[in-house]
Amino acid sequence: MYHHDAAPAAGKCKRVVWLALNAKYSHTSLAVRYLRAVVPGSEVLELTINHQLLAILDEIYLRRPQVLAISCYIWNIELVKKLLPLLPRVLPELVIVCGGPEVSYETAEFMRQFPLVQAVIRGEGEEVAARLAAQDWQFSDMPGLAWRDAAGELHEGRDVVVTDFAAVPFAYTAAELDALKERILYYETSRGCPFSCSYCLSCATAGVRYLPLPRVMRELDTFVAHDVRQVKFVDRTFNAKKAHFLPILQHILAYPLAVRTNFHFEVAIDYLDEDAIAVLNAMPTSRVQLEIGIQSTNEQTLAAVSRVNHWEQIASHIRRLLAPRNIHLHVDLIIGLPGEGMASFHRSFNDVYALQTDMLQLGFLKFLKGAAMMALVPRYHYQYMDSAPYEVLSSDALSYGEIRWFHSFEAVFEYYYNAGRCRHTAAWLIDKAEGGDAFAFWQHFTDWWEAQGYQRVGHSTAALYVYLLRYAEAQYGIAGEKLDALLRYDALLADRGRIRPQVLQWNMQQYQSLTAPFWRSERPGKYVADYRFTNWRDNRTRYHIEVFPYDVTDDAMAAGETAVLFDYTGAEVTAQRVQL
Repeated sequence: MYHHDAAPAAGKCKRVVWLALNAKYSHTSLAVRYLRAVVPGSEVLELTINHQLLAILDEIYLRRPQVLAISCYIWNIELVKKLLPLLPRVLPELVIVCGGPEVSYETAEFMRQFPLVQAVIRGEGEEVAARLAAQDWQFSDMPGLAWRDAAGELHEGRDVVVTDFAAVPFAYTAAELDALKERILYYETSRGCPFSCSYCLSCATAGVRYLPLPRVMRELDTFVAHDVRQVKFVDRTFNAKKAHFLPILQHILAYPLAVRTNFHFEVAIDYLDEDAIAVLNAMPTSRVQLEIGIQSTNEQTLAAVSRVNHWEQIASHIRRLLAPRNIHLHVDLIIGLPGEGMASFHRSFNDVYALQTDMLQLGFLKFLKGAAMMALVPRYHYQYMDSAPYEVLSSDALSYGEIRWFHSFEAVFEYYYNAGRCRHTAAWLIDKAEGGDAFAFWQHFTDWWEAQGYQRVGHSTAALYVYLLRYAEAQYGIAGEKLDALLRYDALLADRGRIRPQVLQWNMQQYQSLTAPFWRSERPGKYVADYRFTNWRDNRTRYHIEVFPYDVTDDAMAAGETAVLFDYTGAEVTAQRVQL
């Protein structure tokens, strides 16, 4: 399929470098590795958008490519545009090719803006790249390629998908997996999506294509054999086809307990059935992570973007999957969807917040090139950014001032809830001071935050506890032992107990006298599996006992001295009452 046998002799092959500029160092690029796999002898250069422009140019120059192919995404396109004019100045003979979602649409406009780009690979690029390599990067009319001829005339070529996804080679080499194992490795078992949500680029293609299951199992085994930390599936809806996804989950469940690889999937959770839920509930802790795009609970808003949510099934399935506490659940809401004003988002937020998932990510609507959302711009009077990330600025339902405020709201929510901080304190304040209205609590906290000017500066982790303490005192007139106890409890559960703000009433001076008899007795064995005392320093690193004037482990917060043991030896911090 990829015509490797038609490639020029090795001595005549052009030096090809596939450039990926990732959002973070922990990320890896799946796209450029696929392209490397279909062009033997080519090389991947993987940097991040945090690199200085001249440092990126230097890394390219040192490799002396004859063809530089740049992967263009929403997170890196503005940096790519700054890089492009510099390339011919240091490598005059360089052939520059771009590809990816950011240039697969409005391609002619991009190529007119950057006349030094000789070609653009449109859509899925594996077949096009293999064919170009076979003809030694001489451009001609072919599906999936826009190119510029010697006279400067543009030949646009339509975007394409590969005709046989199963023929695309495995993207990773054994040699690189050991070096990459602590980073996030992206992987896919399907391309396409059965849904057509207007805000998503998946709406631009029809149908779903799958890899054969035996191949998937072999490739997952390869990741596990190399002790990869996390494999993040980029399948748009992993559970679109039960005959495909359920055997994969069963295969993952069958790995030994000692396997540390975490598998991350994006699922339509309302379409899970009893078989899938049973397998997920049986997973070892931290084996699987699920991302669930809820986006809104307003049915009219969802209909406007061609999406259907079955809310009762979503809520029920999330509660069932949370019950064993073995799977990290990450849910999403989008700010700025059609017809979703402040009051509607208030309801959507409270609906989803009540589920108490591990993360509730708040994203802002984006107007992606090629997405059907562009057709809704006039109807809902949208204003949005012309450059990446193309985020919403206003609509007929939300003013710019409200969108601006939501950015502060999202930042505050990230500092606390999504970072796993102050969960119990927030829950208590929501119940006692806001009558159970979670959005109102985070709304009022954000208003206070902005009144202090905190949105303009950075913050230490310890300061976050101080801010919440001051806010509770200022907004609700709440202070005293209960608030202090909850903040101490939350601090010891978050950040592995390393942050202990001085404004709180810690037991540190009495710690030795309070806990030494406990650790010298046989009692620790009742609470900690395989406990063995080595020395005091090691013990304090692995465990901590804090004494509270209330039972902070229970929602009722009954008065009475309560000792709680925090165990930091596992992947997740645990806390339990102990008898000193």
